[in-house]
Amino acid sequence: MMNLTLAEKIIAGHLVSGRLEPGEEIGIRVDQTLTQDATGTLACLEFESLGLQRVKTRLSVSYVDHNTLQTSFENADDHRYLQTFAARHGIYFSKPGNGICHQVHLERFGRAGEVLLGSDSHTPTAGGLAQLAVGVGGLEIAAAMAGHPYFFRMPEVFEIRLLGRLPRWVSAKDVILHVLSSLTVQGGRGKILEYTGSGIKRLSIPERATIANMGAETGATTSIFPSDETTREFLRSQEREEDFTALGADSGANYAGTLKVKLSSLVPLVAGPDSPDKVRPASELEGLKIDQVCIGSCTNSSLKDLLTARAILKGKRVHPSVSLVISPGSRQVLNMAAARGVLFDLVTAGARILETACGPCIGMGQAPPSGGVSLRTYNRNFPGRSGTADADVYLVSPEVAAASALKGEITDPRHLGPAPRLHLPSRAWINDSLIIPPSEEPEKVEVIKGPNISSVPLGEPLPESLSAAVWIKTGDNVTTDAIMPAGAKVLPLRSNLEKISRFVFHSLDPDFARRAERERAAGRWGIIVGGENYGQGSSREHAALAPRYLGVRVVVAASFARIHRSNLINFGIPPLVFSDPSDAKSWESGTEFDFPRLREEVAAGKPVIARPWGGGKEWALKLVATPREKEILLRGGLLALLSGS
Repeated sequence: MMNLTLAEKIIAGHLVSGRLEPGEEIGIRVDQTLTQDATGTLACLEFESLGLQRVKTRLSVSYVDHNTLQTSFENADDHRYLQTFAARHGIYFSKPGNGICHQVHLERFGRAGEVLLGSDSHTPTAGGLAQLAVGVGGLEIAAAMAGHPYFFRMPEVFEIRLLGRLPRWVSAKDVILHVLSSLTVQGGRGKILEYTGSGIKRLSIPERATIANMGAETGATTSIFPSDETTREFLRSQEREEDFTALGADSGANYAGTLKVKLSSLVPLVAGPDSPDKVRPASELEGLKIDQVCIGSCTNSSLKDLLTARAILKGKRVHPSVSLVISPGSRQVLNMAAARGVLFDLVTAGARILETACGPCIGMGQAPPSGGVSLRTYNRNFPGRSGTADADVYLVSPEVAAASALKGEITDPRHLGPAPRLHLPSRAWINDSLIIPPSEEPEKVEVIKGPNISSVPLGEPLPESLSAAVWIKTGDNVTTDAIMPAGAKVLPLRSNLEKISRFVFHSLDPDFARRAERERAAGRWGIIVGGENYGQGSSREHAALAPRYLGVRVVVAASFARIHRSNLINFGIPPLVFSDPSDAKSWESGTEFDFPRLREEVAAGKPVIARPWGGGKEWALKLVATPREKEILLRGGLLALLSGS
């Protein structure tokens, strides 16, 4: 066999169907799954519908880290359902307060060379431990827990070669922001980003995880680092050195392309507002007044990140006009920070310590003021994601965040003088008491569902023909946040399809859901028209399922983001592509179309013909789908296929 990349090695070792040819559909065996409470309830309900009693993966973990703000009964009911479901069906359960799924999984469960599927788009965080970790929709998690392979198109493996070492005041966040400035939010589509080069050796596992985490913002399938002595040291600190395996690419491995990054040339960077690839040096934005600074999220919430903030803020005071909040990534991080006096120094400086959860990153609290400027060490800054529609949100490193919190304006941390030297402990504080193993007597466990938890529809077969009208037209790079928003008002409704569907496209068109309900009540179907990279961002399958519930039967776009495209297919919605991206200009809201041979054309893999009502140009739309995907569409969705309905 030819010399393989690290990603190819892992895929080859898990391959159950297909060939390692870019673009060809392959199926791989799944070792681990990860769910979180914002997406996990649907995944569990979908698994239940398959009628199985125990998961078939080596390890599955259910985390509660998104919906932790309990302003009413819904979130608490979801947590109880998830815990009882996990106990019954063979899943470990990480309780609220134990931490953010990606940080905890890195600490306690990640293993080099294994395949991890997660119902969260930032699952590639585990790539920092040389795990092939892929974010997918909840229905694909349910299928994996049921023992089915994960099917996807074999990506190209793209090399990012890190050379040299980072200068002082420059960190891993600046590395991935630099990569985003080069690749953009579309440049990773169809790729696995594999990191190589001498510069890796000086990056800790939390730093590698930060870089792998935000590879999701390029649209990449996943990102991965080799497993080396740094990996062994991290696992030893977690008292699980037995999980260590040295792994790397073969010498002379062939990559589809290479981006060389000379680490010594990097400077502190800032991304935004509104997109992670709008990257500029912090020095160019110095003096911009800020209102809020948030340090944490799954991207920058490790002990190293908190130690960095403490080193900058200790003995000083946060600027009077700034609200500084800090979210430790896990209970382990929180306890170690407390034991070392880090929390004392941060609180003394004026910081507010939040729960070990996703929090503001997913719009759960700490919305900026109207027209405010927020600096965040998070991974996304899409419009409205913060909870304030007109806020300007910038993504920064902990170094830029803490330095700016002191001055009340964006600040290049290099002005602070010599960079601090951090001393990380060789042993982590280990206490897994909030990780509940599955029951040894599952037959005695009652799975408890609250009144807000409703079942997931199986789906209806694709019709022979379809008449539908364009219900909304969007632009390029529309996110799943724009399609199906998160936040404190919406997240508690994740288990109730009828209620959550009322928020579809709320930020783009507040009347969309009401209008769609009226149309559907009258027996009419809808079309969504999108631009390039439609559905980028979160893995939330609600962004496909809720529009389908409202009556959307077809989505036509210039191109689709990977996870959302899969979610559309999995819920029986054909993702059709314009032959020419400029064709979208001719499809206006309200335009009505006939799809006279929809089922026949999908089955045959032919262009799908759309005819305007009343005559006019006939459109030939592309459906790029594998035979398996076509069968899913014909059956009305993956759940219908797997359940045999």
